[in-house]
Amino acid sequence: MKSSEIRQRYLKFFEKRGHKIIPSASLVPGDYIIPDKGSLFTTAGMQPLIPYLLGEKHPAGKRIVDVQKCVRTGDIEEVGDNRHLTFFEMLGNWSLGDYFKKDSIAWSLEFLTSKEEGLGLDPNRLYISVFKGWDGIPRDEESISLWKENFRKHNIEAEVAGEDEIIKDQIKIIPLGKDDNFWIAGQTGPCGGDTEFFYDIKVGEKLEGKFADLVKSGRIVEIWNNVFMEFNKTSEGKYEKLAKPNVDTGMGLERTTVMLQGKDNVFETDLFESSMFYIKSNSSTYDERSARIIADHIRSSVFIISDGVIPSNTESGYILRRIMRRAIRFIDKLGLSKDSIFDLVRIVINNFSYAYPNLKTKEIEILEVIKNEDERFRQTLEKGLREFEKGTDAFNLFQSYGFPLEMTIELAKEKGISINIDEFNDKMKKHQEISKAGSEQKFKGGLAGTGEMETKYHTATHLLLAALRKILGGEIVQKGSNITTERMRFDFNWPEKVSADKLKLVEDLVNQKIGEKIPVEMLELPKEEAKKIVTTLSFDLSKYGDIVKVYKIGDFSAEFCGGPHVKNTAELGHFKIVKEEASSAGVRRIKAVLK
Repeated sequence: MKSSEIRQRYLKFFEKRGHKIIPSASLVPGDYIIPDKGSLFTTAGMQPLIPYLLGEKHPAGKRIVDVQKCVRTGDIEEVGDNRHLTFFEMLGNWSLGDYFKKDSIAWSLEFLTSKEEGLGLDPNRLYISVFKGWDGIPRDEESISLWKENFRKHNIEAEVAGEDEIIKDQIKIIPLGKDDNFWIAGQTGPCGGDTEFFYDIKVGEKLEGKFADLVKSGRIVEIWNNVFMEFNKTSEGKYEKLAKPNVDTGMGLERTTVMLQGKDNVFETDLFESSMFYIKSNSSTYDERSARIIADHIRSSVFIISDGVIPSNTESGYILRRIMRRAIRFIDKLGLSKDSIFDLVRIVINNFSYAYPNLKTKEIEILEVIKNEDERFRQTLEKGLREFEKGTDAFNLFQSYGFPLEMTIELAKEKGISINIDEFNDKMKKHQEISKAGSEQKFKGGLAGTGEMETKYHTATHLLLAALRKILGGEIVQKGSNITTERMRFDFNWPEKVSADKLKLVEDLVNQKIGEKIPVEMLELPKEEAKKIVTTLSFDLSKYGDIVKVYKIGDFSAEFCGGPHVKNTAELGHFKIVKEEASSAGVRRIKAVLK
């Protein structure tokens, strides 16, 4: 089964059962969601839906289904093996206070095993984990009972594993602890046990052994996960039953495609087939790992650029630069022509534009970004090589010139020089700790949380943007924001330093609107209708559904946004600009506080 058919079958199956298909959110967390702490990219299918899992009403209703683009970059150095990727897609269906365990379990098994509508998997090769209880929450007997009932529909008598977690004979259901089968978004809030689906990859061979060992060896592979959010964890540590529990599910498209196409790894599937064929056909010195790195990193780069990121030395732009430069390095290593990077970009666009049309509409823009970074890195490469000849250590080459460690090792080997890898790793660890400490102080989507001060600052950014447009001109748009409990930071397009006089006018105008005690309204409107009333458009609307939220502050401001906001500007207090500075070329940054 082709990956495109898996994607379409999934969406159609749940659409037929009352789910509204919604588009993938952007890879870059923005104000339209509440981002995970420190998240540079959308890293999971549930991430853009956190506000709705926390109780906010979704414009599409109580049943939704989607295919969400995701990027995870914690294991970049592992890419090239059989399982690590940077970009991947998550299939998800969601019940927001509607159906619960009974329908969720029945539909999940039906989709996996149905030959007509689903994936046609053999139910005899399925194994299920459930929550075995923890911290006063009992074992999930309801899910166990439902699984037994649903297996019987396939003439399978499913038994439950004991404390030894050994699978043998008719055992199909394995109760596991909180580390494996309990989910919560943070320290408090909606949470609950989950049930996970595993599939035996061997046909006709008897399966027996400890569950954890079978997973580790790859004999059984996780393919799906249903989270049953039925509790609310309070600040006192109590678990209270939710009046309207949610179901949050996820299934990785890449992993499912590997399994259904009978392949050993994702690079042998149709998701990468054309890219890998091109690399192998045009390489003068081919090796599999390098080819996989190129194919993965080019695919990720195309999707990241399509969602508005450009290479830089900070945050998401730095990650993009890093994976692009690794791809370029390995292109050279395999003896591919310099222009091959553009051929590979076009292959990705052609392969995925049926599901993501914005790849095709942004093709010229994507190619231009790739071209600029390719040229920049090749110039830097020359400087870095000169520094290498002078004896600059591996970490400085990495930090200053973007040299991957393996590149420095290869260069050193050619010169008969040894590299102190332990020293490099020590410096890298310190560098990562510093970076992590910095990222934990801010939230990359702008909003630092949903507390009182963060909410106030979030509303203040709308007032600031509207004031900047009034004072500096209507072409001003938001280029970024960052909010903590102590202050707000706001980036906008402007070619030069903003004068003190104009900053004072902006500050005064914001305080004037605070003093006018204007109600903040939330409107849910069709996208095209909403476009007519918003005062500025700072985000790509392709990431929004058909119905969007607009937050309106009198006649002064109307913006696409996911909230949260104060109910009246009077709640904000006094607005004070404390600093104005350059952020990047053509972008200025204002830091402000509320007193």
